[in-house]
Amino acid sequence: MTAPLLGTSFIGYSRSSGTQVCGQGVNPGTGEKLAPAYLGATPDEVERAVALAAAAFPIYADLSGKARAGFLRAIAAGIEAAVEEIAARGPQETGLPEGRMRGETGRTTGQLRMFATLLEEGSWVDARIERAQPDRQPAPKPDLRSMLRPLGPVAVFCASNFPLAFSVAGGDTASALAAGCPVVVIAHASHPGIAEIVATAVVAAARETGMPEGVFSLLYGGGRMVGQAVVKHPVIQAVGFTGSRTAGMALMDTAAKRPQPIPVYAEMSSVNPVVILPGALARGEAALAEAYYGSLTLGVGQFCTNPGLVFLPEDRGDEFLARLKTLVETGAPGTMLNASICKAYAAASDVFASAPGVQTLARCASPAAPGQGAPVVFTVSIRDFMANDSLQGEIFGPGALIVRGGVAAIEASIATLEGQLTATVHATESELTACASLVFALQQRAGRLIFNGFPTGVEVCSSMVHGGPFPATSDGRSTSVGTLAIYRFCRAVAWQSFPQAALPAELQDLNPLGIKRME
Repeated sequence: MTAPLLGTSFIGYSRSSGTQVCGQGVNPGTGEKLAPAYLGATPDEVERAVALAAAAFPIYADLSGKARAGFLRAIAAGIEAAVEEIAARGPQETGLPEGRMRGETGRTTGQLRMFATLLEEGSWVDARIERAQPDRQPAPKPDLRSMLRPLGPVAVFCASNFPLAFSVAGGDTASALAAGCPVVVIAHASHPGIAEIVATAVVAAARETGMPEGVFSLLYGGGRMVGQAVVKHPVIQAVGFTGSRTAGMALMDTAAKRPQPIPVYAEMSSVNPVVILPGALARGEAALAEAYYGSLTLGVGQFCTNPGLVFLPEDRGDEFLARLKTLVETGAPGTMLNASICKAYAAASDVFASAPGVQTLARCASPAAPGQGAPVVFTVSIRDFMANDSLQGEIFGPGALIVRGGVAAIEASIATLEGQLTATVHATESELTACASLVFALQQRAGRLIFNGFPTGVEVCSSMVHGGPFPATSDGRSTSVGTLAIYRFCRAVAWQSFPQAALPAELQDLNPLGIKRME
């Protein structure tokens, strides 16, 4: 380790001096508390972090895309340099394997470099130019030019299930920084050490590239105290969040009640329905069950895209269910991210098991140790499913509900589902064509449609949409993965009749940046 963990917040380029312990890392498999204890940011330190972000904003927002890209690339290099520390600390704090830590490090640095490339190319600002027509009748037309500009300082909440890719320097932070917004990050209690390691790299990159102090801060102290205070602060102009529906809704409520309401981009819950049609079963039910089981239990079912709901034809699929039953019963429990998530998984499983009409298809035969979640699969008729709204709820863990019914009934039930991140169809191409209305119904409920695959494994690229109608996200028009994520933290501004020298470079006649424009 290059430096010992200090257990304090990052207030711009300084470390906090808080005195009250707010928590420390805990090994979810053993219950062991991990040093150091973390000190919560004081109200004065929260105010200082936000004030620094406010002071940094006009400077940072005015930097060239190339300069901000250099900052993002320096962050990526710093995180890569700390990969051994991350790989050592990560499994201790989260129960996730070392390979996952290394893979998620690569995903995080890849995101940062993807946004850097976007900034260097430059046309993402959507520059539009309409020149004056002074002789137009009956009224002259003024010179009008518009482009996207950053909103202002952004609050980002770290996620429990992605300690890197959706945390300190994850997609929300990367897209906000790319847009030109300073970021105040609120650390998650489940992985404070990883947060400190990554924040150290971000601050070092900011210093190295000459960024204004306050472009980044990291605060410990939790969402209820520190997080709520940050969201309420009039300087903050948007919020990025990945977590539970309860916490996300609380942030949305706080943001809506401000004198100036602000957008909250919250990813909250999704069961990611899978529709299996007869043609897919005909290709091989056992193989399909094995692939489904792998996606369901990946990461102990703690991805936001694990497929927890399956629609299966009522007159077919017995071999699929038999193979799935065997896989579940002979499967193994896995350590979950923290005790709270493990407890919630057990409670949700009990609710489903006792619901009217629900039968337990299979439970893992191996006993779960403290902190572990074991696979379980339930079945229910489509009539009982549609009669009980609670069966739409998320079982955050390796648990699933199989709903059996006719294709027409399945399509009708799709329209009643809550918003989802993903929806999957397993079928032949001819079935897909014949069931176009079912596919359209899924399109209305989800942000990403998958054909003959599974939703786990979110490709980080420009075409990805990781969002969906409420409550999958608070705003289904957005995504938290891919370059489209930058648009969450921008707004359009128009310049009317401005002289060339006073226009942003992106809007000047000479187009000094050489970007693609609408004119």
